[in-house]
Amino acid sequence: MTTTFFLLRHAAHDRLGRVLCGRMAGVSLGEAGRSQALKLAERVSRETVTAIYSSPLERARETAAPIAARLGLEVEVAPEINEIGFGDWSGLTFDELGRDPRWTSWNAARSVTRPPGGETMLEAQGRAVRFTEHLREKHRDGAAALISHADLLKALLAYFFGLSLDGVGRFEIGPASLSTVAVGDWGAKILTLNEVSA
Repeated sequence: MTTTFFLLRHAAHDRLGRVLCGRMAGVSLGEAGRSQALKLAERVSRETVTAIYSSPLERARETAAPIAARLGLEVEVAPEINEIGFGDWSGLTFDELGRDPRWTSWNAARSVTRPPGGETMLEAQGRAVRFTEHLREKHRDGAAALISHADLLKALLAYFFGLSLDGVGRFEIGPASLSTVAVGDWGAKILTLNEVSA
């Protein structure tokens, strides 16, 4: 039994690269992001996908919508693949975060640090991995698309790579990117990483 996971990061929003949005409400795709989502839908339409799951946040659901329309599937909202809970850091600019020594510690040691009032990356990884295990049972020899967020997807990919969470800075998961993982009783294999449609 092998289940294929298409791991998709949401497309770009207007605060991208400037603000740590976290789980803020009302963060929608910008014009560029809507274009990226359409290209991503075109790319995913070339695959045999049996189910689509999205983070509850607007930017993920807006990315999932054209994919679902293209494939004729419904989007199931999955809290298990929500963004990491960044707590008090949510909504701060990266300039502001750069002045907080806790932010430096977080980026140096993701496996053992916690954002103030938030969740650890290990906790986020745990919920995402448990969800994929559930989906493996639900979609035996099928394929599921998961639309989520950069750090959550990095945590999940780190698990499949057998990589410490402290190493997630070694690979990129860009906006509207696709990474593909095949998971079976024999283990996991990363088939594509950070593929971005032109």
